[in-house]
Amino acid sequence: MKNIFEQLADLLKKDERLVSQDGALLKNQAQELARKNDPWLIMLLLSDKGIKQHFFFKVDETVIFDKEKFIRFVSNKQFLPDSYTAFKNKIGLTAGDEYLSENKEVVLVWPYKDCILEGGMTKEDQKRDEIFYNETLAPDDINRLLDAKVFTNFKRIDKNGEHPFKSPLDKGGKGDFFRRDEKGDIKDNLIIKGNNLLALASLKKEFAGKVKLIYIDPPFNTGGDSFNYNDSFNHSSWLVFMKNRLNIAKPLLSDDGNIFIHIDINESHYLKVLCDDIFGRENFVEEIIWAYGSPSGGRAAGAKPVNIHDYILHYSKNYQHRKQNKIYTPYPEKYISDWFKFTDKDGRVYRKRMRDKDENGKNIWETQYLDESKGMPLTTVWNDIKQVYADPRAYKENQSQHTELMKSFSGGQKPEKLLQRIIEMVTNKGDIVLDYHAGTGTTLAAAHKTGRQYIGIEQMDYIHDLPESRLKNVIKGDQTGISKDVDWKGGGDFVYMELARWNEKWIRKIEKAKTTKELVKLWGEMKEKAFLSYKVEPKTVDASAKEFTDLNLADQKKFLIECLDKNQLYVNLSEIEDKEYGISKEDKKLNGEFYK
Repeated sequence: MKNIFEQLADLLKKDERLVSQDGALLKNQAQELARKNDPWLIMLLLSDKGIKQHFFFKVDETVIFDKEKFIRFVSNKQFLPDSYTAFKNKIGLTAGDEYLSENKEVVLVWPYKDCILEGGMTKEDQKRDEIFYNETLAPDDINRLLDAKVFTNFKRIDKNGEHPFKSPLDKGGKGDFFRRDEKGDIKDNLIIKGNNLLALASLKKEFAGKVKLIYIDPPFNTGGDSFNYNDSFNHSSWLVFMKNRLNIAKPLLSDDGNIFIHIDINESHYLKVLCDDIFGRENFVEEIIWAYGSPSGGRAAGAKPVNIHDYILHYSKNYQHRKQNKIYTPYPEKYISDWFKFTDKDGRVYRKRMRDKDENGKNIWETQYLDESKGMPLTTVWNDIKQVYADPRAYKENQSQHTELMKSFSGGQKPEKLLQRIIEMVTNKGDIVLDYHAGTGTTLAAAHKTGRQYIGIEQMDYIHDLPESRLKNVIKGDQTGISKDVDWKGGGDFVYMELARWNEKWIRKIEKAKTTKELVKLWGEMKEKAFLSYKVEPKTVDASAKEFTDLNLADQKKFLIECLDKNQLYVNLSEIEDKEYGISKEDKKLNGEFYK
C-alpha cells in the first residue's frame, strides 16, 4: 500500500503543469499554485478521498483547503526525497520542516561568509563543490550543547611576542592568571577560536551584564557571496542562525549597553522584525545608512539604480538607560563655502548668526569661529566613510598571503573609521566591546586603538593570519586605519585561547578527506572514539555500505558529519577531569581561573 507521500505525488503528476519535460514533479510550482488557490489544483486534490481528508477540513457544510499544511507538506524533504535524503530516511536521520515562529531549534554550525579559504581551497579549485555543514538540531537533540566549554592553547601576546600564559602580576606565576579589577572582573582583551554560538554560551558566567557594545557583521545571506556558497543557506535557516546567537548575546549586554548589526538589503527587513522580537520594539534606537561607495564602475552599467549602501541596525538593552555620546562630524566643504563668509585679521574663518532681537527690535548677532565649532551633529546617513579593500602595506609579514585573504572578504573589509565612530558613540575608555563575527579583526583593532577592552570570536583557521596577526601589528604601533587620528603609538596586549575540540576534530578530518576510501576508514575510527548521535545505529549504517558509497563525496561527508553528536563538538567544562580528553594540569588551572 502506498504511503501519503507516494499517493500525493501520483495525483499531482496528473496535472501537466506540474510535470517537467523529463517527467519530474515540479514541487515549487505546486506550492505556487496552492498559494494562489488555483481552482484546478484544488479540484484535483478533492478528487482523491485520502488526499481530501489530509488537506481539507469542514466548517459547517463548507469545505476549506488548508493550503499552509499542503505547502509545508510538499516542501518537506521526505516528499520526493533526493538520493541523499532517501539514504538518511533509511538510516533514520530525518527531521521535519517548521516555520520560524514555531521553531525551537538551533542552527548550530555554519562556516559563514568568511570561510571561503577553509579546507585547503586554492585559486585552482575555486569552482569545485564545497563541503559545509549547516545543521539544525531539534530540542530533543540538545542536552548539554550550551554548557560552558573547556578552553585550551592559552597565550598572552604583547609587543615582545607570544608568551606562555602566566600571572601578569607576579613573574613567579602567583596571583591571578587573568588581570582582574577590584570587583574581580576580567580586564584582559580576549581572542577566542571556536564556534561562536558555543563560545558565547561559555562567556555567560564571567561576562553577563558587563558588555557595553556588541558589533557584528554577520553573513548577509545574499546567495552570491564570493563563490555562491550561501545558496543553500536558506532564508529561514539564516534567521534561526541569527536568532540563536542574538538570544545568547543579549544577556551579555549591560543595562546601558547597545548592539549594532551590519546587514544589507537581502535580509535587513526580516532582521529588523526578528530584533524587535528579541530586544523589544521599544529598544530600537535607529537604522543607520552607511553609504560606502559611489555610483561608478561596473555596477553602474545597468538601468537599475546603483546600490551604494548597507544598513546598521542599532538596538539598546534598555532604551531609557542606554549609553549614547553626542557625536559631531566635520562641516562639508560646501557648507563652509556657503556659510562662513568672513576671515578676521588672524586668518580665522567665522560667520555671524542672528540669535535674537533686542528690546528695540534690532537683530542680536553671534560670532561663531570655525575652529571652535564641534561640527555638525551626527545623522543616520553616513556618507563620509568609504569602503576599504585589501592593502598589502597594512601587513609587513606574509604580505601576499594577507592580501589574498583580505581580498576574499566580499566587498572589502570594514574601515576602522566606521568602527571608531560606533565605539565612540556608545562606550567610554575601558568599556568592553564584543564582536563574535571577528573576521579580519577590524572591530578589535579599532577597540584596541581607542582604549577599549574587547572580546573577539572567530571559528576559522585564518584567525591566526588575519585578526591575530593584525593585532600583533597594532601592538607594535602600525599606522594604518585610524592610527594617525588617535595618535596611536602601539602598546597593550591580548590573550588568545581556543575551545578544546572533540567531535569538532572529526569534522575537520571529514572535511579534509579526498576519497570515499578515506571516509570509510574515518567511519571505522568514529565508531570507536567519537561521540555519535543517539539516532545513529552503527550496524544499520554498516549494513547500508553500498548505498553510502553510491552517494557523491559531498553527501558522504555531510552524512558522516550529521552522525556526530553536536553536544560534544567541544569538551564540556563539567568533564574537564575525564582522562579521555587529555586536558593538561595547566589548562585545568587556567580554566579554574577563567570560570572563577
